[in-house]
Amino acid sequence: MNLIEEPLIAVRPDRNLTLPGVLAALARDDIESFPALRPHQAPAWHMFLVQLAALTLHKAGRKDIPEREDEWLTLLRGLTPDYPEDEPWCLVVEDWSKPAFLQPAVPEGVKLGNDVETADGLDLLITSRNHDLKQRMARNASPQDWLFALVSLQTGEGYGGAGNQGIVRMNGGSSSRAMLSLAPLARGKTMAVRPGAWFRRDLRVLLETRERALQNTQIDYADGGIGLTWLAPWPEGDQLQLKDLDIWFIEVCRRVRLSNRDGRITAVKGTSRETRIAAKALKGNLDDPWAPIHRTEGKSLTIGDDGDFDYRTLTRLLFSGEWVLPLLAHRASFEGPDAPLAITAQALARGNSKTGGFRTRIVPLENRQILRGWGSAQSQETLRQIAQEQTKAIDRFDKALAYALVLAAASGEKERISRDSYARTTAARAALDRFADTIFFEHLWQRFAVESLDEAARKAEALNFASRLWERTQAIFEQFLPDMPCHSLYRLRAEVRARRALRAADLRENYPEVFTDQHAREVTEHA
Repeated sequence: MNLIEEPLIAVRPDRNLTLPGVLAALARDDIESFPALRPHQAPAWHMFLVQLAALTLHKAGRKDIPEREDEWLTLLRGLTPDYPEDEPWCLVVEDWSKPAFLQPAVPEGVKLGNDVETADGLDLLITSRNHDLKQRMARNASPQDWLFALVSLQTGEGYGGAGNQGIVRMNGGSSSRAMLSLAPLARGKTMAVRPGAWFRRDLRVLLETRERALQNTQIDYADGGIGLTWLAPWPEGDQLQLKDLDIWFIEVCRRVRLSNRDGRITAVKGTSRETRIAAKALKGNLDDPWAPIHRTEGKSLTIGDDGDFDYRTLTRLLFSGEWVLPLLAHRASFEGPDAPLAITAQALARGNSKTGGFRTRIVPLENRQILRGWGSAQSQETLRQIAQEQTKAIDRFDKALAYALVLAAASGEKERISRDSYARTTAARAALDRFADTIFFEHLWQRFAVESLDEAARKAEALNFASRLWERTQAIFEQFLPDMPCHSLYRLRAEVRARRALRAADLRENYPEVFTDQHAREVTEHA
């Protein structure tokens, strides 16, 4: 099961490739997808391939990206010259004194006593809140299933209890490794990222910016240091030091070995007293080119087990100034205003020994103005202000919706409204927020595009956003109004007063045009 010689990885268009074949095909933009790759494994797989390719080309002193499999084969072997039998590229190596793929050698005296029968049992998901899939179900896993599980585990796992250490590229053991990046969109498919184009883009950026990254980092990385951490011996209690690592190091966080039992792969896991790499104090701030870093607290992003990449999270990350955008979230030197790009945000929502599911968001950058201005201080400030205005608008309509519904539940008597009664509006308010999330960035980009025009153009775009919110607020109000408990004797009065309350003074003051008959008709026709 030699990954660099055997075609074990299925891709579309339908065929199987070696690991060098995958790198070559990605370089040619000749892969549409990896059908065996599960959604939550995709970020780890992408980052692994880019880091591996970057380490490989830097080792060889190359900045061009080869498109031939035989070249990649030679280059990968150049990373492991001490292993003529390719052990570091094999899923199964029976001699545990030698490393296998993402599996450090097992030193004498260290026992691996936790058997794992399936590939998904090895993966990083925690079963207590495993919404996306159930672990330990696939007992007939193929080698590529174990490959993807290994990459997911070793480069993305958090703390899992005594001796089960997590990676250092995250802010604490209950976090996850978040990704925030720009990615090239497939032509004609505004919500699809093409794996090969994304791979080439990220790899090219890393190669072009390596010298600057090493100059700017606060960490004393070794130029040409350890990149494949599973090659290094791992005595119990021993930790790798950052000064011995390459800035693009690929880490392994757990003691794992795969075995072949009568043609079926199984695994065994062990524990370790310390994290493999000594970097806990840095809270994930390790120059990860995909990781947002909090500007004042110096920690990498954590979204928590109930977090998501909604408009509030993304605008805070992108425009608030509180977060330093990662290298790959900036427009590259070779990307012009016509390059179809999207913001890509991905992470496993994770808390203390629980997961909330895989979170992913793709937001296309939809016009030349936003692409041209992306990353400049002036553009970021303008986007921050517009995003703040839109968020305030959402809050105003949310407040009006909630009050109107609780007024109905209070039989139209505002004196009977209690704080607890607002709990009845949770579903309605969530529906409005979900709608706002679907249109937020579309209108943000449109408003940014007219920012240099006259006041009338800017006001018209702001009004369009408010009008769509108002239209949906009314629809949600009518949908949830019958669910509000109210004595039949007072029902008519309650609904009349609730509808009047929906047109709150705050809304009429801030968006008077929304309530004109002419504009209401235009919005209805648009919807």
